[in-house]
Amino acid sequence: MPIDASTLDPDPLRQLGAWVDDAGRAGAVLPNAFALATADDTGAPSVRFVLLRGLDAEGLRYFTYRGSRKGRDVAINPWASAAFWWPALDRQARVSGSIRLLSDEESLAYWRTRPRGSQLSASASAQGQEIGSRHELEVRVAELAARHPGVVPLPPMWGGYLIVPRIVEFWESRSDRLHDRIEYRRGGDGTWLPRRLQP
Repeated sequence: MPIDASTLDPDPLRQLGAWVDDAGRAGAVLPNAFALATADDTGAPSVRFVLLRGLDAEGLRYFTYRGSRKGRDVAINPWASAAFWWPALDRQARVSGSIRLLSDEESLAYWRTRPRGSQLSASASAQGQEIGSRHELEVRVAELAARHPGVVPLPPMWGGYLIVPRIVEFWESRSDRLHDRIEYRRGGDGTWLPRRLQP
């Protein structure tokens, strides 16, 4: 059935959550994976995949090492775009908006839900920095495991981000490439205004 503003949730963030759930039911291995695009102070773009770790009326949450390229980009240019793609459903969704740090309390709450191995890996790695060998990383992880046999503390340079959407677009494939595209823009009063885009 073709998608239209009348068939989608009037709140695009709820609709995005529904599409993530649909993708999970359709067998997507990582239905919450999205490509995150950022840019530095010169406008040079960078893109990589991250995992959606929270979605509500405020926006999209993800967590990462804040000294990484994406963290450095956001520190000087606090705007981002996200793109989800679910090939089994012939759907994609795009989100654009401002981005801000989550609180230390929220970052710690999520950190405590992560498996110990993931905590140790995140603590041992200065993401994106050069290292001589994998062995060096493995040694760091072993040292951290010995130093913290119980709780692994939250690293000071690791935490969460919130993408606050201004634009959300839903795309669904149709025959002869006459695809459906419905875009929502947030108005000045916070309401969402949908419109159909040409494919």
